Amino acid sequence: MRFSPYHKRLRDLTEQEVLALAISSEEDDARIYRGFAEQLRDAYPATAKIFDDMAQEEDGHRQALIARHQSRFGNTVPLLRREHVAGFHSRRPIWLSANLSLEAIRNLASQMEQDAEAFYVKAAKQVTDLDTRKLLGDLAAAEAGHKHTADDLTETHLDPDTRDDENARAHRQFVLTWVQPGLAGLMDGSVSTLAPIFATAFATQDTHTTFLVGLAASVGAGISMGFTEAASDDGELSGRGSPIKRGLASGIMTTLGGLGHALPYLIPDFWTATTLAILVVFVELWAIVWIQNRFMKTPFGRATFQVVLGGALVFAAGALIGGG
Repeated sequence: MRFSPYHKRLRDLTEQEVLALAISSEEDDARIYRGFAEQLRDAYPATAKIFDDMAQEEDGHRQALIARHQSRFGNTVPLLRREHVAGFHSRRPIWLSANLSLEAIRNLASQMEQDAEAFYVKAAKQVTDLDTRKLLGDLAAAEAGHKHTADDLTETHLDPDTRDDENARAHRQFVLTWVQPGLAGLMDGSVSTLAPIFATAFATQDTHTTFLVGLAASVGAGISMGFTEAASDDGELSGRGSPIKRGLASGIMTTLGGLGHALPYLIPDFWTATTLAILVVFVELWAIVWIQNRFMKTPFGRATFQVVLGGALVFAAGALIGGG
């Protein structure tokens, strides 16, 4: 039974369809590996060379499958792709991999090999021609052995020093593109909104008004920080990465930093809401200290002094202005 008139299950495919599906899948995987190689070539040339060699391996598999199809069914290969088969493993669009870290791309390639192995194992069981079954079984073994092949290629193109250097550059790029602007946004949202929110709270003792002020301050600050970060540096010379990514990181974290201590004022009781908001501020400030220490390598004592003291002064200013 089929799931829909537009999809077949793997077990319903004929031998010719199995070969056609395998040919298109190997072609897709080779193109994906070449895409990875081009994406990584400038920053991580050693890893790019590994993906070039893996693409060549997939080309060899495709040629063997085409030769088998020619001997069994002729030169016309039916159009059958992975999206035509229900439950068949999918591949993410190449543009989504642009946002993946170096290690994530390596892990994705490993998963692709596992998926291909599983397909060949199942396909080999359902074809009756012995030569085709042998080819599919050999390809399953080859895909299973690709982990060892990848290890061999890594030893050839990626010595420990080179791998450490590439991993360090990937971590630095992650920090520059996501952590640094996100941290700046979180600090701005958490600290700069303290004064208007708590000044409004103590001046009016109206939780609804305080929430609206906090919401407006948080969203406004997020929009401002996001556009400022995106417009300040296109990332070409500084190497800080996409301005859109940095703007999103800064804007979203700024908004979240302000909303953290604005949301408690959804609670109608003023003192309950204020107490909870102060606790949230405490958590926010310590989160900033942890991020600075973890990713920016700022000494813990110095980060604590800067963030907690600064936050306390801004909070005190807001409370005094509102109370007065």
